[in-house]
Amino acid sequence: MKRRLATPLSALLLLLPLLLSSSGCSPSAERPAPADSSSAPAPSSSAPFTATDSGWIQLMTPMNEQAGRLLALAAAQESTPPLASWAAALAKEHRTELTQLHQLLGRMGLPDTNVHEGHDMPGMVTDADLDRARRLTGAELDGFVRQEIRAHLEQSGHVSRSESRAGGDEEAKRLAARIADTRAEQLRTLSSLGR
Repeated sequence: MKRRLATPLSALLLLLPLLLSSSGCSPSAERPAPADSSSAPAPSSSAPFTATDSGWIQLMTPMNEQAGRLLALAAAQESTPPLASWAAALAKEHRTELTQLHQLLGRMGLPDTNVHEGHDMPGMVTDADLDRARRLTGAELDGFVRQEIRAHLEQSGHVSRSESRAGGDEEAKRLAARIADTRAEQLRTLSSLGR
């Protein structure tokens, strides 16, 4: 089992901007300066984006992308039909969320890059996890997917609930609240799947 940092989740989201800036993952450090001011994307002047908003969006985007890759592997497994069909439906829901997250990234003028590349964070499906999943089949894959996706759903639900309460941008807060509510339902469905 992977060893991951056990930080209270709401504190992690509130401290995320500070952690990003101190670790060299600051959104402003990642964004190259435009050649001239006319080529820079103009953030919405009416949107009071905060560091909490940008931290949440830049965390949720790679979390959903990586989880979607694991769900695609699970959906392709015919040996575990209940999990496979659920994984396919969940992957589709994650793609819808990703579209909305990418739109927010654009509105904020943030780069569409993974500022958490290579980070082993709670709820983040890593490249090592994906490599391991590719080597598993049947019940072993089923158990591994359940474990990793449960952690993803729990963590992404917690950080989204924190964003919905502490964020500055109303659109981001509404999306975060919807994701948090959806994660609770997704976890209930996962728990009800037969083994």
